[in-house]
Amino acid sequence: MLIPCVLSLALGLWGVRREGTLWRDEVVTYDMARRTPGQLWGTLADADAVHGLHYLLMQGLFRLFGDDADRLLVLRLPSVLATAAACGLLALLGQHLAGPRAGLAAGVVLAVLPPVQRYAQEGRSYALVLALVVWATYLLVRAVGTGRVRFWAGYGAVVLGACLLHEFAVLVLTAHVLVVPAHRRRAFLGTALPVCVLLAPLALLSATQSAQVAWIGGIGLTDVLGVAGMTGLGVGCALWLRRAGGPLPGRTLPGGLPRLGLALLVVPAALLLAVSLVKPLYVDRYVLYSNAGAALLIGAVLGRARPRVLLVAGAAVLALLPYSVHLRTPDSRLENVTAIGDTVRAAGQDADGVLYLPGRRRVWSLADPAAFGGLRDLARSGTPASSRTLYGTEVDPGTLRARMLATPRILLLSDPAGQPMDRVAQEEMKRRILDSEFEDCRRWRLRAVTITLYARPGEC
Repeated sequence: MLIPCVLSLALGLWGVRREGTLWRDEVVTYDMARRTPGQLWGTLADADAVHGLHYLLMQGLFRLFGDDADRLLVLRLPSVLATAAACGLLALLGQHLAGPRAGLAAGVVLAVLPPVQRYAQEGRSYALVLALVVWATYLLVRAVGTGRVRFWAGYGAVVLGACLLHEFAVLVLTAHVLVVPAHRRRAFLGTALPVCVLLAPLALLSATQSAQVAWIGGIGLTDVLGVAGMTGLGVGCALWLRRAGGPLPGRTLPGGLPRLGLALLVVPAALLLAVSLVKPLYVDRYVLYSNAGAALLIGAVLGRARPRVLLVAGAAVLALLPYSVHLRTPDSRLENVTAIGDTVRAAGQDADGVLYLPGRRRVWSLADPAAFGGLRDLARSGTPASSRTLYGTEVDPGTLRARMLATPRILLLSDPAGQPMDRVAQEEMKRRILDSEFEDCRRWRLRAVTITLYARPGEC
């Protein structure tokens, strides 16, 4: 376990601050973690309940370390440590199923997989879910092998923890049920059903907050190719292991490691894709833990491979190095909120007010409020914290119109052209007044963000 843990920890700490930058989702975590418990609970009742446990954990950490701590490290170190734990636990699982060489290789492979490296350095819940799913899978294997109640109880508790951190972790149960032998099926169901019952209140609450996932588009070609490619890789590894012959040490599951690895890799992602045909929900990070299945399969192959295969694997790791370097740069994430604040600090000297289009992009201001301090937020009626919402509330269209017309220069922060536009009255009013009553004076184009200075005619 030690080598994968140390490797993952080193990779996680390497460039963990990304030159002092955050991206939008991390800003939400940071803002929620700094609210009072009452404000946090009030917000979760209406929005983002699916991340509620993670916000509570982060709130505790920020209180523990205080205001003087490096906020980026407090945000990201839990993910760094969770990923290291996941790699160590996967090594233990691989050793139990296929021997020490396979276990070591599986842990190392998980540490170097690009998606795992990415979310090991983000202040979100996905790395923690990965660690808990790997731990739960190990406990399941032990429970199946021994039948002991303590392993079943531990399995249920850890799976429930993963689901409470992010409810889509429940999909791992569909992978696990496929590998449980018939004589343990009753014990499995007796453990899994209480998990689902205890998760149900959170699932029902989050179902009422479906607007939180309205941004997810339909299934794209990249999604399908990504899942298909990883599935093909997994199937290839499983076939190679079957062709290699010979029993795998410590086998306690029907089909052994190949079946377990394929189930983890394919089933949760495939199910989420299938659901997305009706209601778009598929985002690869929601099933980040499926990478554990890929690592198990690749690790088992490497554990039994000839030296020339290991050389090919080493070359593949070296080929990933440029991407690994890129992951540690500000440009590796969709939005660089720090750069947005710096641009507003400079551009805002020529403006009197600020607007966000759509209004939920107000989140860009939460990481560095001082950068926006001299600008009046023309649409805001309540701050995110005081209104117990994620992005604050906005005034009615009539009030918004009056405020805009009374402001000579407006700085607009918006999504780039071509992005879907919210069809709500406030957003339509912003666009209408800017188009008819203001001139476009200057633009700054950042990655995934456009900042435009508008002025009344003749004021540019």
